Amino acid sequence: QVHLVESGGGSVQAGGSLRLSCVVSGSPSNRYCVAWFRQAPGKEREGVASVATRAGATYYAASVKGRFTVSQDDAKSTVYLQMNSLKHVVPGMYYCAAAPIGCLSGPFDSSKYSFWGQGPQVDVSS
Repeated sequence: QVHLVESGGGSVQAGGSLRLSCVVSGSPSNRYCVAWFRQAPGKEREGVASVATRAGATYYAASVKGRFTVSQDDAKSTVYLQMNSLKHVVPGMYYCAAAPIGCLSGPFDSSKYSFWGQGPQVDVSS
């Protein structure tokens, strides 16, 4: 059973930056696709970034490419989401999710992710 614990959410001013962290525990191997999803109130959950933890390949939604960076620290079993230029960021819940398969096929298909964190709230103030 994989357990995901996110941290780093909160309120940030428009134009600022924020980094979310996701600690992944209970994984018997390091071959996972770990993704970040966001969900605004009343909207569908959408994937924004993912990383294949063994190969290190990263994937981004078009809406965040160039502003968000997903990375991992194997020693800490942690995946990060660095978000910059936050005036364009959709506020809402940001979830970390893990799938015990590669990212290449459908990195933002939420149905393939078996494990989910609780999600920190991100708010952007003007």
